[in-house]
Amino acid sequence: MAEHGGSTGCRKFDHLIAVTSRHLCQRPFPEQLERICRHHPKAVILREKDLMEDDYLFFAKDALTICREHGVRCVLHTFTKAALQLEHPYLHLPLAALQKEGGKPDGIKILGSSIHSVSEAQEAERLGADYLTAGHIYATDCKAGVPSRGLDFLEEVCQSVQIPVYGIGGVQIGSGQLDEMMARGAAGACIMSGMMRL
Repeated sequence: MAEHGGSTGCRKFDHLIAVTSRHLCQRPFPEQLERICRHHPKAVILREKDLMEDDYLFFAKDALTICREHGVRCVLHTFTKAALQLEHPYLHLPLAALQKEGGKPDGIKILGSSIHSVSEAQEAERLGADYLTAGHIYATDCKAGVPSRGLDFLEEVCQSVQIPVYGIGGVQIGSGQLDEMMARGAAGACIMSGMMRL
């Protein structure tokens, strides 16, 4: 995930990161995760921020098993202690959490961070992030009433850092948006709703 994206002619899922939200699933979450993993996305970010850390730990154990069976990288989200307890080296932190950590936690090999401005992108990179998610790029029901930041914003972020950037927000599978974002310098895209209803 820390490498830059290549040609958009690759399989469409090669540059897509699935972001989870179990409440959006229309079937049991393990079944949905299996469906996602069969498409072999670049990674799955296990973003279940409403869980308490102890509950997330048990939730993550099952998710990691499914992802490993399919050879898909699973990135834990928010809960640093859970990642370290599971000896899992892939973690994604909101910028505020990364700021609180003061840098990449020991034991974490690849660290992602969520950003919403060029200055945040540069700070996250300085704090040790290996990749960024930047959004929201397109209009999305998750951010109803909040204007999307758009492709120009995404391009500015990509040009401001030396690490891969993935656009997030309002991205639809097979819509052509992935190509649009990669043409602006993004390594790929993150999708939540579309992946949870795949």
